[in-house]
Amino acid sequence: MQTGNGLKFPTEFYDAYIFDMDGTIYLGDHLLPGAKRLIEELRRREIPVRFLSNNPTKDPHLYVDKLEGMDIPTPLEDIANTVVTMTRWLKDHHADKTVFPIAEQPLIDALHDAGIKISDDPEKIDIVIASYDRTFDYRKLQIAFDAIWFHKRAILVATNPDRYCPFPGGRGEPDCAAIIAAIEACTQTKCQVITGKPEPVMLEVAIEGLDVNPRHCMMVGDRLYTDIEMAKKTGMFSAMPLTGDSTMEEALALPKEHQPDFILDRVDRLIPAAVWEENGWTAEDD
Repeated sequence: MQTGNGLKFPTEFYDAYIFDMDGTIYLGDHLLPGAKRLIEELRRREIPVRFLSNNPTKDPHLYVDKLEGMDIPTPLEDIANTVVTMTRWLKDHHADKTVFPIAEQPLIDALHDAGIKISDDPEKIDIVIASYDRTFDYRKLQIAFDAIWFHKRAILVATNPDRYCPFPGGRGEPDCAAIIAAIEACTQTKCQVITGKPEPVMLEVAIEGLDVNPRHCMMVGDRLYTDIEMAKKTGMFSAMPLTGDSTMEEALALPKEHQPDFILDRVDRLIPAAVWEENGWTAEDD
């Protein structure tokens, strides 16, 4: 359904819904309007729901706890963040390699648990992992530099390409893209693989085990260059709520093929208007 102000809402249900979380379901520690009843309605109809995040600083269990604290009970298997996708990619493609994670503890713990060898000795490192790391320092940069540039043995991969992590009130913190850029600048190499949005590997992990047609699934997220771009790369439908990072103006400035299929003023507009009417929903009562 097209509205007169540039918003466009779906008129049908899809086979599965894959949600970004921060800026889409919640913002900081506050649930966004309509999110709870949206998830409840999809689950009532037995439509699969999955949650994604590019944030590798949190163990997936923390997302379960956070959603449950907001009265959205969620099983662990419904969560995929870049801790999960990086670990899965390494196990699938480089299980015998030695890695140096420039990362915070949740990713390091996951790599240990998966049996992936970790070292800070540049002569032994095969893969340098750049991640969102608030403990990043010159020592870590030097190790990456030596492994990639001096010993010429390691490749650079990354959890996610985000430039910054948004905070409520318009603030933010430098994210993984800053660390990728630092390593690329001094080594004159390029990051070879990213296991987070917008790369398709993340959606593949998210819908793994679901008997659904990926081309009739819906990716929902507030960032054009990660959430929506990932949907475009995989052929999924896409919806962007205007409750997070990207704006209506930014979306409409893109070439048509990169624009989201739907632009929402609130995330529960994913539920068709006919169902809103059946349920007696209004925008004021949630």
